[in-house]
Amino acid sequence: MHYHHLMFTVPTARAEEAAAIATMAAPEGLYIEDYRDVETAGVLIDEELLARSCDKVWIHLYVEDSPAEAAAFLCERFDAASIPYILSQETVEDADWANAWKAYFKPLPVGERLLICPTWEEPGTEFENTDRRVLRIDPGMAFGTGGHDTTRLVLEGLECVLRPGDAVLDVGCGSGILSVAALLLGAGSALGIDIDPVAVRTARENGELNGFSELTFNVVQGDLAVAAAGRYRVVLANIVADAIIRLAPAVPALLAPGGVFIASGIIEPREEEVTAALREVGLCVAARAQNGWVALRCEMTAARGND
Repeated sequence: MHYHHLMFTVPTARAEEAAAIATMAAPEGLYIEDYRDVETAGVLIDEELLARSCDKVWIHLYVEDSPAEAAAFLCERFDAASIPYILSQETVEDADWANAWKAYFKPLPVGERLLICPTWEEPGTEFENTDRRVLRIDPGMAFGTGGHDTTRLVLEGLECVLRPGDAVLDVGCGSGILSVAALLLGAGSALGIDIDPVAVRTARENGELNGFSELTFNVVQGDLAVAAAGRYRVVLANIVADAIIRLAPAVPALLAPGGVFIASGIIEPREEEVTAALREVGLCVAARAQNGWVALRCEMTAARGND
């Protein structure tokens, strides 16, 4: 099958807004090239990649029919939003884009006890005699492979706070990677919530892939905290700063006594703002940063406790 590849080059400062517009015309998929997070320490990276600009991003989308109509629609929307762009187009085979990214997703050790392994790979011999739990995952079109700093920060924090049998709530669960990791590390149950039906389906599939039925890993579609009920010893939210701020007032009621809330997806310039919102509702906050991203580990202060 042939697909039409549309690529919009836009300024980095307008990337999030441009991507939101592009999703309106991308039923067959969308991905973004953004080289601000390229990490070179201890990793050999192609010189051409290092030379790519950090001042712009490339938004790629694929349409099966009417590429001219889709291009015209998006150009009109970008113009209306005053977003500068450059458009290029080509026709490709579906295999060229649907599977090519998989070549870069390899087994990935995280923390001391996890090995994230895509379904199309096998753990290497270097992991044969380790105690790592293998987390099988196919992210599909949902966020969460474990490679991004935001996800790694949560997984590493989870490893430190999780106790056997814990009940875990995963707000904005994406691919389900955090919930599945918690279960593999000994949690008794996990509830995943996401507003995106694709993410809900993907998370359920990844739970089943790792041997967890709906009785152990329940995934529901709904607005962040609204769909949650009960109390959890561990609450996870790898989302964005604004969503964490909106979620903050609901967190104390979701935490069991002695519970821990781990929030990530926060860029360093927003750390102070998010921390203030969490402290306002009675949480004691400790931060950990990595490559410009911040994760916050939160517990109820001794004065407030869990109401």
